Amino acid sequence: MKILVINSGSSSIKYKLFDTETHRMACAGLVERIGLDGSRVKHEIHSDGGVQKVVRETPAPDHETGLKLVAGLLVEPGIAVIDDPQEIAAVGHRVVHGGERFSKTVVIDDEVIEVIRELIPYAPLHNPANLEGILVSRRIFDRATQVAVFDTAFHQTMPAQAYRYALPNSLYREHGVRVYGFHGTSHLYVSKKAAEWLGKPLAETSLITAHLGNGASMAAVKNGRSVDTTMGFTPLPGLMMGTRSGDLDPAVVFYLANNLGMSLAEIDKLLNKQSGLLGVAGASDVRDVIEKMQAGDEDARLAMEMYAYRIKKYIGAYMATLGQVDALVFTAGVGENSPLVRKMSCAGLTHLGIALDEEKNKARATGVMPIHVADSRVKVLVVPTNEELEIALQTLEALK
Repeated sequence: MKILVINSGSSSIKYKLFDTETHRMACAGLVERIGLDGSRVKHEIHSDGGVQKVVRETPAPDHETGLKLVAGLLVEPGIAVIDDPQEIAAVGHRVVHGGERFSKTVVIDDEVIEVIRELIPYAPLHNPANLEGILVSRRIFDRATQVAVFDTAFHQTMPAQAYRYALPNSLYREHGVRVYGFHGTSHLYVSKKAAEWLGKPLAETSLITAHLGNGASMAAVKNGRSVDTTMGFTPLPGLMMGTRSGDLDPAVVFYLANNLGMSLAEIDKLLNKQSGLLGVAGASDVRDVIEKMQAGDEDARLAMEMYAYRIKKYIGAYMATLGQVDALVFTAGVGENSPLVRKMSCAGLTHLGIALDEEKNKARATGVMPIHVADSRVKVLVVPTNEELEIALQTLEALK
């Protein structure tokens, strides 16, 4: 069965085509600068012979044009991965926010579309683009079942004491102000992979998962279910990130407005786009910050110490929440590729049963990679994430 996975952004469409029997990815690509000058398609065909890359500079005034370009590439002579677009049985859509309405993947109908539209105020930068991708896909792949996979769904198992804020009840009951959490697809995927490696059923496995990329979050996973996570009502709180501040005293916002005369729009930009590693070190990419630190930049050194300290604090908090922990899991761009971040985050935690093997930690992960010493009570794993494959698999489950 062929399943196309789509992640529709405001000016881009990311896509991958999977064969669900083999879990093999047939092709992947990106339509970028939709509605702008210089739009193009980057398309990759994956086969046993390697990867063939195709780049097309072509106008893409809207998402419908962009997705038609994708459909054409899938069947284009010489690079075709299918014979007919009708071979695609389903299209799995990444949708950032499902609110409390969606705790699992759902087949999309008119009612689901209306609910996603109603949730736009909760994710104004993402849900509109996700919805546009759904509407366009329904027209182009009209015989395929359309399925929505929500970033927030995995965290809907959190208990009320974890997801409620200490605000008046009316803000939750009437306006939905609560912790939702994000990166749920990634946290679920690596949890399943870690459980497989541990040789335990997911439902009997307790983990701390750390999705560390430009955006970063952690989750406490008890018996396969999310019971807490670092992101909240929005993706802003929790860990220090590339450009996001992470946890912050809310009164800082009052100070910025009342004493520095900043507008809400300026504060929003400051906390989401100008803070985190960028604000402290002057660079948002961990690789650049580490390079600056190794060259003697003290701001960069402080930024890395802050970054690792936040991770370490949540490791401690989630060990208290979970009690017994089978494994600490690092994933995503930074978690998978930065031995230094993993080393700094685990330093001094032997009293909690976390002991890193420095030589193993230096290796490059191609699959699940253990990086703990032999007698570490808590296993430490690097697990490469694959959110698109997880979306494809959840799409398949929804069809069943």
